Amino acid sequence: MVELLIDPFIDYLFMRRALVGSVVVSLGAVPVGLFMTLRRMSLTGDAMAHAILPGAAIAYIISGLSLLGLTIGGVLAGLVVAALAGFVSRSSQLHEDTSLAAFYLLSLASGVLVISLKQSNIDLFHLLFGNILALNEAALSLLAFISSLTLLIMAVLYRPLVIECADPTFLRRSGYASAIAHFGFLFLMVINLVAGFHALGTLMAVGIMVLPATAARFWVGSMDWLLVFALLIAFAGCYIGLLFSFYFDLPSGPAIIISIGIVCVSSILFGSNGGLLKKQVSQRHLAG
Repeated sequence: MVELLIDPFIDYLFMRRALVGSVVVSLGAVPVGLFMTLRRMSLTGDAMAHAILPGAAIAYIISGLSLLGLTIGGVLAGLVVAALAGFVSRSSQLHEDTSLAAFYLLSLASGVLVISLKQSNIDLFHLLFGNILALNEAALSLLAFISSLTLLIMAVLYRPLVIECADPTFLRRSGYASAIAHFGFLFLMVINLVAGFHALGTLMAVGIMVLPATAARFWVGSMDWLLVFALLIAFAGCYIGLLFSFYFDLPSGPAIIISIGIVCVSSILFGSNGGLLKKQVSQRHLAG
């Protein structure tokens, strides 16, 4: 039994790289995803994941599957959409979700239009679904850099982000801290979506950010433990997903997201901190 759980990562270099890559992506993406759920920006993250598509598509046409080209294109497209949406929401009566939806749809349509200019769709499968089993040393270095940068910026913005989750009005009245925290967080979202895009593709990059944080909220309530539980869930989901991918010949990205999703659904049902079954039992006890 132990051999089944360990041997694939001992015998195959691509499995070790995939495991290291998924863990590195989780280290940067999960803390950002935790604040996304606390700030009710989960669907915003999904929109942003699709907003990087035109930049990646243009970079693909210019440079092919160049790691640097796809990264620069995705980051620039995501930052443009995030900046425009944030500026419009703060300068007009539109809420941020509405302005982001408008720019996201324009961005997605532009990406589809650019993709249609390319005759071959084989390599574009990489843009949409990723291939974590194909990560090389350069890709792992890039993912490690993005995660390290994320943790550094998160350490600086941690207190303003926590305050904004609890009382956004107070932070807005405190001066420039609100804008710095807001746009800094959008920057973290974009670069981690690009990191997830390299591993899982644009369609599922947001899954590694949102699902572990959602699952953790049904087990613990404090901020520190939320972060610890979310990271543990992400690590376990990546490990189990890669094993299922190896033994059952499944796409690695969807296998990882489904593994974390199963933990998330189980947490919603059986979680000790607001799980559905516990709430039902508590209500019956009170009624009795």
